[in-house]
Amino acid sequence: MPGEGTYFCLVCGTQVALRETDPLPACARCGASRFRRDSIFSSLQEHGSPTVEFAVAAEHEPPGWLEQARERLRAPGYHLAMRERGEIATFALGEGWTRIGRCSTAELCLDDPSVSRRHAMICSEEGQRPRVLDDRSLNGILLNGRKVDVAVLNPEDELTIGRHRLYLLQV
Repeated sequence: MPGEGTYFCLVCGTQVALRETDPLPACARCGASRFRRDSIFSSLQEHGSPTVEFAVAAEHEPPGWLEQARERLRAPGYHLAMRERGEIATFALGEGWTRIGRCSTAELCLDDPSVSRRHAMICSEEGQRPRVLDDRSLNGILLNGRKVDVAVLNPEDELTIGRHRLYLLQV
């Protein structure tokens, strides 16, 4: 038995809500029997192109460009920094929830098949360090090389989402 929660059909995207002891039925729309647990944060899901499983390299040493990224930051607070195709990109974390994923509704969109549509969320609250939460992604999230479901972030932590490595900076 799959357990309590909302699931979606991998063939057509139809959702089904189950109680703890309910067996997984065939899809009411297409008859398929392949489901995946749906996001706990969004009621409207995009179930188009699938996420590709991805093996992450084991090494994690702070990159040399991190200081250059820090020097570019002007606004106080927490920021995520990453390097993509040789270019340094930064993203300010505002208060509240920041959605990270492949979908267009994510505040931080990482358009890559190794990233789930709704991959992770970061919660930032005044006076507290940000917290990261895996939004039931296929490849999970790694914090400093260790797989986590929920964790508090510290400055200079490495957050791996799919093939992307993001670093938390504080100004």
